Amino acid sequence: MLDLLGQLTQFLSAYFKDMSLMLTATILVVYGDLINSHVKRAISPYHFIVRCIVFVLLCAFGYGAMTLYAAPFVLYVIKYLPWHYQGLGFLLSFVLIGFLAERRRYM
Repeated sequence: MLDLLGQLTQFLSAYFKDMSLMLTATILVVYGDLINSHVKRAISPYHFIVRCIVFVLLCAFGYGAMTLYAAPFVLYVIKYLPWHYQGLGFLLSFVLIGFLAERRRYM
């Protein structure tokens, strides 16, 4: 069994950086509306121009920064797993995000 998991990890290891970016982007897609609703509630008393500027800054720079800085963190967390389980960890993470997206009615 460890040989099979090792082969899976070896096959996927070249794509770990890309997969961590995909996982981060998927998390932001699934939970981005929660972030937007909290920000919307916080800035609702302000003028329309201020709300538009904050929204553009959040979407353009906020989500970009979250993706840029969270993807290496996701990879760092996956690297804590023993080498044989790292590929399986990525696959199970995607299944978990799919399950959470299903619970939030995204699928």
